[in-house]
Amino acid sequence: MLESLGSLSGTPWLYVIVSLSILLDVFVPILPSGVLVIAAATTAAGTAATGTTAARTTTAGDAVEMASSVHGGTHLAEIISLVVCAATASVLGDMVAYRLAWRGGDRFDRAISRSRRLTAAQERLGAALTRGGGGLVVLARFAPAGRSVVSLGAGVAHRTVREFLPWSALAGLAWAAYSVSLGYFGGHWLGTSWMSTALSVVALFAAGSAAAYLVRRPQRHTAH
Repeated sequence: MLESLGSLSGTPWLYVIVSLSILLDVFVPILPSGVLVIAAATTAAGTAATGTTAARTTTAGDAVEMASSVHGGTHLAEIISLVVCAATASVLGDMVAYRLAWRGGDRFDRAISRSRRLTAAQERLGAALTRGGGGLVVLARFAPAGRSVVSLGAGVAHRTVREFLPWSALAGLAWAAYSVSLGYFGGHWLGTSWMSTALSVVALFAAGSAAAYLVRRPQRHTAH
């Protein structure tokens, strides 16, 4: 995977592949969108490290500093573009699922009602959005299939765009920044290898497991 993404690094096709994976992930949660984002960031970090080393060994003096500075600026722009691309695709996917569930509310509602877990998640989502506690949307973005449950549940419950969109945007940005950071620092410290990617993916899954635990944890009710 790293070799394939490496050949696409710096080209629009890299962002197209990552965006499509994230867009479809809300409907097919088994798609490795997070792994793709991490692999793309790892490749970018490895390319930057290689370019900086080459710049330092081919010239001297001010020319070295200038080459490193230009390369560093290009590299930073690529990382920021990847974060923006991933976050935007995440929000667009959420809104597509939200709109589809809104229009086909009865059908989706019947499907959700068959699962006690999905019903409970939908109720918690509605309560959280109503009281402004949309942090649940952010947590669910990291949990396996949590994004799907939240987006479809918000549409079925006919939550307003004003209630759902800001939290979806925050969730997408947080997830994208976290995933890209994992790939970048893994590639920067360990190089472009399967080991750095694997460790970054493990960290992503660990965050997902923690988020899933927090989302599913029963709410405590205080007696009055």
